[in-house]
Amino acid sequence: MTVLKNIFKDRIFQISLVITIISLFFARPRISDINFHTLYSVTAMLCLIQIYAYLHVLDILAYKLTSLADNTRKLTLLFTLLSVLSGMFLGNDITVLTLIPLYLNVAKKYQLPQIYRMGANIGAAFTPWGNPHNIFIVSNYNVPANVFFAWSTPYLIVSLVILIATCFFLPKDHIPVNQTENIHVNWRMTILTTAVFIFFFFGVFSIVPIYYPMIAALLLALLINPRIYLKIDYALLLTFTLFFIFISDIQQIPLIVGLIHMTVYSEGSTYLTSIISSQFISNVPSTILVGKFTNFAKALLLGSNIGGFGSVVGSMANMLVLKTFNQHSSASKRKFFKHWTILQFSGLIILTIVGWLIIYFNTRGAS
Repeated sequence: MTVLKNIFKDRIFQISLVITIISLFFARPRISDINFHTLYSVTAMLCLIQIYAYLHVLDILAYKLTSLADNTRKLTLLFTLLSVLSGMFLGNDITVLTLIPLYLNVAKKYQLPQIYRMGANIGAAFTPWGNPHNIFIVSNYNVPANVFFAWSTPYLIVSLVILIATCFFLPKDHIPVNQTENIHVNWRMTILTTAVFIFFFFGVFSIVPIYYPMIAALLLALLINPRIYLKIDYALLLTFTLFFIFISDIQQIPLIVGLIHMTVYSEGSTYLTSIISSQFISNVPSTILVGKFTNFAKALLLGSNIGGFGSVVGSMANMLVLKTFNQHSSASKRKFFKHWTILQFSGLIILTIVGWLIIYFNTRGAS
């Protein structure tokens, strides 16, 4: 019952369901338009992420790093770097849900500013499984691993330099060294999960059929604890499915197809369209929508990940940040929202310029 409640209270799922139902009045979906490789990949990814969360791997890493910090600048820097690393492997949603409460507990204990620089969006953009829409891009365009990382690495490096640089403007107020919490980690299951994760990597890039890693991930969750199934983000999985149905329908309406093609006629227009549309419908639906009408995969990858910054609905992680802070923070919610919005839109503007330069020099190098 809780699973169904979580599905139907998800705003993006609600919107997707409504527009998909409306689209059914104009056309009927074609089974060939549904990207099952993406759906299987997302299923495996969501399952593996919840297994890692259940095993408390990120918690122990966070407490280990916290025990190394003796001043506020170092604490923020370590948490920021951990959020980047976690975003790469566990995605930005789990990173937000795990690290923000940990940071706020430390901040309240030592009267630190309860504002946290999240690098999860940056880290998640680097790997195909960091963001669900990255999986869609890899699957939809058959992007090889070396090509994907060639696209995402320059963005990661530049973004990481900017993010780290901002940390050095923070004060170095002394804090007592925090003792590591005694958290039990089942290392045998963690190693086994990592082995399945590597198997999943081969599935994402179609080196092995993706349904094998998906089955392995589901069986592993059953072995560890069947209750892990209750934590899987089924709303996201259903949202993907609904958008494939919706796009299959609108692809059969010439007027709409013509209008969309007008916004994605070049690499630059695809890039800007994905960023702008993400601000209003979130970057996952935006990527699926734009991706069905353009061949500029690199521009779409950069635009969809950068589009996760900015507005609250830019990405699901943004909504989770606000929700998590409201649940765990004792600071002023209005003050936090103001600071968070400034950071978000500053990041959006800076990274939009960075992405544009990457595309510009890539185009010049190819000509």
